[in-house]
Amino acid sequence: MAEYYAKSNDSLSFELNKDDQLIGKLIYKNWFRFNAEIETSNHFYLIEPKGFWGTTIELKDQDKVLLKFRMNWNGEIVIQTYFDGVKDSFAFKHRGIFKEAFVLTDQEGIDLFVIKPHLKLSSMNYEYHIATSDSFEGFSNKDLLLFTSLHCANYYMSMMVAAIV
Repeated sequence: MAEYYAKSNDSLSFELNKDDQLIGKLIYKNWFRFNAEIETSNHFYLIEPKGFWGTTIELKDQDKVLLKFRMNWNGEIVIQTYFDGVKDSFAFKHRGIFKEAFVLTDQEGIDLFVIKPHLKLSSMNYEYHIATSDSFEGFSNKDLLLFTSLHCANYYMSMMVAAIV
């Protein structure tokens, strides 16, 4: 099991860390859009909506689509990856009402990690604690799944705030 932390100093960027080491950043150009950028120490990725309605979001390495995700009818976000030419599927789910959490599961429904959001009232920014399973730590593209899931968690959190306001 490993632990990661995502912290935001402003509402448009998040730094993902493990053991006080920066893994990368998730950067939004505008809070109310799906477009974002992922910066790691050695690479740059884009997250962009696809199609007229923008209901499917793609993570791209230049023009190559590495993964896609979309909201399912039951509120889950279905993530399809295309790493190394192999298609795989995951589900990102919201759990809890008062003790909010998000979970990423594989096709068999096994939890790969849990994300717990925390609102810092002093700055009105979210932080996330991510606890991963041992099996997830063996994934070759785990960082991209972590960043994508962080993006999905931000999407859920912004929807909940909008519903309250």
